[in-house]
Amino acid sequence: MAGDRKVELSEALALEPGWRHACHALLYAPDPRKLFGRIPMRFAVLMQMRFDGRLGFPGGFVDSQDSSLEDGLNRELLEELGDAVSAFRVERSDYRSSHLAAKQRVVAHFYAKRLTPEQLQAVEARAPQAKDHGLEVLGLVRVPLYILRDGVGGLPTFLENSFIGVAREQLLEALQDLELLDPGIMANLKIPASK
Repeated sequence: MAGDRKVELSEALALEPGWRHACHALLYAPDPRKLFGRIPMRFAVLMQMRFDGRLGFPGGFVDSQDSSLEDGLNRELLEELGDAVSAFRVERSDYRSSHLAAKQRVVAHFYAKRLTPEQLQAVEARAPQAKDHGLEVLGLVRVPLYILRDGVGGLPTFLENSFIGVAREQLLEALQDLELLDPGIMANLKIPASK
């Protein structure tokens, strides 16, 4: 879309009034298990099915009463994921990128937070009791960080889903930059075009 672009955080924060800021977080944790006893999981990465049927990351719009982007994000995480998020806090040091959507006058800020396996499992277990569960959030899903023998199943098939905004691009950038995938997977990944 014309006018949509990646921007530096300082540029995003300097935008004139009238722009809305949304913050979302990729939550992940190490996962030493193997699928079918042979496929290394490496990490568990959470996304959510949204009210509109698209995949995205937990988070939402920053309100005027929030004192910072991170305060707004942590408030949204509590609403969408429940009280298990009280065991950690997403900070400015977890910031990854910002994307500007000019037509909507929205800036989407993206964060990635590494959790312990126990923290991630607690989020998954307690999310159904969250305020927004069944409303804004229809459920959590783990991203399959592998490719099956057929070359299609796993991450390539997952990427064919419908994602909100730039969530798909944010996911792929984070998987590469944080080295969450087995090194051979990114090289062999045939990424389908965005929907």
